[in-house]
Amino acid sequence: QVQLVESGGDVVQPGGSLRLSCTASSVAFSYYDMSWVRQAPGKGPEWVSTITFNGGRTYYADSVRGRFTISRDNYENTLYLQMNNLRPDDSALYYCARRPEPRSRTTIPPRDYWGQGTQVTVSA
Repeated sequence: QVQLVESGGDVVQPGGSLRLSCTASSVAFSYYDMSWVRQAPGKGPEWVSTITFNGGRTYYADSVRGRFTISRDNYENTLYLQMNNLRPDDSALYYCARRPEPRSRTTIPPRDYWGQGTQVTVSA
């Protein structure tokens, strides 16, 4: 079982930047593709980005491509999301999630594999 704990969420002005982190409790972290998922109030969850187990490939939703960068450090069991040029519609609770299967990398992983989330608010 891999426990996930997100951090780094904050209130930021439009155009600002944040880096989210997700620390895993187990070295098994390095075996799995990982994703970021976000959910805004009153909306369903939205897949944001995925990185393969070894960091070799990354995938992004159209809404964040060119502004967000996903990365990982398997020695530190940590997943990152660098978010630049933030917009108000990026405001959401951001979750990191383990992907139990190495396929369908642009879908939302099952809820059982998410962390507890970190809040990002973009507001002037």
